[in-house]
Amino acid sequence: MKKLLPLIVTASLLSTASFHSVAEVTANVAASSNYFWRGQTQTKDGSAVSGGIDYNNDSGFYAGTWVSNVDFGNQTSYELDLYAGFTGTQGGLGYDVGYIHYAYPDASGSSDFGELYGALSWQWLSLKASYLTHAQEDQSTEEEMLYLELGASFTILNETELAFHIGQSSGDTVKEWTGEDDSYMDYGVSIAKNGFTLGLVKTNLNANDDIKAYVSYGLDFEL
Repeated sequence: MKKLLPLIVTASLLSTASFHSVAEVTANVAASSNYFWRGQTQTKDGSAVSGGIDYNNDSGFYAGTWVSNVDFGNQTSYELDLYAGFTGTQGGLGYDVGYIHYAYPDASGSSDFGELYGALSWQWLSLKASYLTHAQEDQSTEEEMLYLELGASFTILNETELAFHIGQSSGDTVKEWTGEDDSYMDYGVSIAKNGFTLGLVKTNLNANDDIKAYVSYGLDFEL
């Protein structure tokens, strides 16, 4: 969700198609040399440790929570995400719609915000749109932000995954958060195998933006 990196809770529901639904609860943990969200570090280029729990039902419903340390320089030390949605396939086309709430419980002010998102996928290609529903109460500009992202992933030698990403953030909220223009692009490429990921990230926020590298390792397991 990827953030991404995209973050990430349990219940038992009856499927609308069956009285005997199948549910799965999984957990994930990861460590990374940096935490990037839409091309920007959330840890002042420091390392991050994260983890989450996910619930999935065969009806297509899912819900989850995810937490990671952050460093914004304002005494905020961690991010807590809550999300839920529906996913499935129709005629070979995958879809995913849902809502995610980004919370910062120990922030000095009101920094929480939420987004509605929708995604389509076909074979190796994916397209996703996320739209801001609300932002922190002390924001001085109009609450407006749209994020569009295009991704592609391929399996190459020895079951290694090669992935590409391009995204665009736009709206008044972008300028409020970044102090730059009201829109920018971010780009990424990564290779992953056996839980290890090596990636490169860049934005066009200003001419001095360098390409940044990160390495991470993650584990997923059933509960």
